[in-house]
Amino acid sequence: MDSQINEIKSRIDVVEVIGGYVRLQKAGANWRANCPFHNERTPSFMVSPSRQVWRCFGSCGEGGDVFSFLMKIEGIEFVDALKILAQKAGVILKREDPKLKSERRKYCDISEMAAGFFEKNLETAAVGKEAKKYLKERGLKDETIKEFRLGWASESWDELLNFLIAKGYKAADVEKAGLAVKKQNENRWFDRFRGRIIFPIFDLHGQPIGFGGRIFKENADKEAKYLNSPQTFLYDKSKVLYGLNFAKQEIRRREKCVLVEGYMDLIMSHQDGLKHCVAVSGTALTPFQLAILKRYSDNLILAFDMDEAGQKAADRGIDLARNLGFNIRVLILPEGKDPADYALSHPCRLETEAETAKPIMDGK
Repeated sequence: MDSQINEIKSRIDVVEVIGGYVRLQKAGANWRANCPFHNERTPSFMVSPSRQVWRCFGSCGEGGDVFSFLMKIEGIEFVDALKILAQKAGVILKREDPKLKSERRKYCDISEMAAGFFEKNLETAAVGKEAKKYLKERGLKDETIKEFRLGWASESWDELLNFLIAKGYKAADVEKAGLAVKKQNENRWFDRFRGRIIFPIFDLHGQPIGFGGRIFKENADKEAKYLNSPQTFLYDKSKVLYGLNFAKQEIRRREKCVLVEGYMDLIMSHQDGLKHCVAVSGTALTPFQLAILKRYSDNLILAFDMDEAGQKAADRGIDLARNLGFNIRVLILPEGKDPADYALSHPCRLETEAETAKPIMDGK
């Protein structure tokens, strides 16, 4: 195992990995940034490419190698950091030691299998094909549907559950992954997502950690339009931004981030060329989400829907972002359209419109 760890370290650049999370600036032979582990105004976080280590010389005093950084910033165990960095370095781990099968990895595997299951259903199930037709009518292209791994959950009460049990997982594990619900006072489970178009929610590395489901059936008016994964070992909606895995490099390159409300807003925006864009997806903007965005840019453009809920969300987001020192602008699209509808009716115009976003005193 030590030889594999050393091989990974020899292939991985600590500056590149850390630079995926914080905005590093050259400082002589080293790189520096504001520490991501405590609040500070003067950069005290240093990264040494020659020694392949990092250290905060501020109040927290944290430090270590590329493994310790990934573990701390992602809140994961060593075995999970090992797998992530091995994949990044192109190192094949020689054997699956039982100790490597951490709790997190188990739920990651369940979520990955579920995502693949939903994807296949969208392509092969009769109603899944109807759902895909609907998505294309909303403006999504085949390659976009594939890139964002959209899927279909049938109306069956236990189709996914039975699939995962056949793969060797327990119903209780599927429940803990947020994909099954246990019947009250009974030792029986059923699928959480039924009769819904599925939007996998990814972590920064593209690993599915949760799901959003949009209702798609005749009695849609009797159920919530959107259903999201509950809080799980992997997923906490207050700490996740939908699409950040796709947008993080472009946000850093453009030095600004466009923030939208929903899954379709985000996907249509990316397809339309507005790739420095993320979504809050059914939750009010939180301090945790803003702290994550702060790693990539201080410039925020809010493009929430123009309905009452969207305006309230924008107002809350403005207050929070202002307190954290963001430069904030507000994008109001013509005809009061949301980003998804605007991208459908006015292709290739969103990025141009984003440049017209007004400072908050003018936009509110």
